[in-house]
Amino acid sequence: MTSRGAARIAATGLSCAAGGAMVVTDVTFDVPAGARLAVVGPNGTGKSTLLRAIAGIRPPAAGTVRVDGVDIGALRARQRALAVAFVGQEEHPSAELTVAEAVALGRTPHRGPWSVSDGAEESVIAEALAAVGMADYRNRPCTQLSGGERHRVTIARALAQEAPVLVLDEPTNHLDVAWRLRLMRLIDDLDCTTIAAIHDLDLAVRCFDLVAVLDAGTLRAFGPPADTLTPDLIHDVFAVRGDIVTHPTTSQPHLLLTEATPIPALTKETL
Repeated sequence: MTSRGAARIAATGLSCAAGGAMVVTDVTFDVPAGARLAVVGPNGTGKSTLLRAIAGIRPPAAGTVRVDGVDIGALRARQRALAVAFVGQEEHPSAELTVAEAVALGRTPHRGPWSVSDGAEESVIAEALAAVGMADYRNRPCTQLSGGERHRVTIARALAQEAPVLVLDEPTNHLDVAWRLRLMRLIDDLDCTTIAAIHDLDLAVRCFDLVAVLDAGTLRAFGPPADTLTPDLIHDVFAVRGDIVTHPTTSQPHLLLTEATPIPALTKETL
């Protein structure tokens, strides 16, 4: 898949509120154009809220997000959609649409008033469907898809948007093991800057250039995975033990997680 070129994205002093409470406080980081950033942290630490602020969907309580130096909060909705594509973790295509129609919605920011689809746009839609393995489903109603297939259609819609920044909230949700790995390979091949909230720390180590660790709404660490996800930090933030090992076949680094304090085995006395 192609885009309009990758863009640098920088968050400065970003604080975000939800439900009347401050969820994320004073987050600052800079993601170079074309880099892949994994946002990790325990449940409830503010990852989704942070990503919505980065995508310009929810205005921050304080701070700025800039895409190639432009404040995303100052952009109109169409301009913002041309700059950043966003996929929420529980987002699904409308049941009233076919697969191709759902993906075509990603082209909306590129269209002028009263414009219609042309050959170039159809090519982008076809390429997005092929990227997520849904080319043979283009005329199928979205109601006839599984949860994982619907999620892949939503990702294809974001790909068809061809924005220089792609923001994904838990993109591996609803995907089986094979498609989790294929999605990571797809992200690696994209010509854009990618920011994704990820629960799987092993994927963050293997598939991303940078990691931002959120803990209780604050940025605990930011940098390359090998330098950031240290055993001490993993224990402190996630309450587990993490060891990086080398895969015997691929030579890739893998993060193995075990309980910090093993749970005693059940016995007749403890049942």
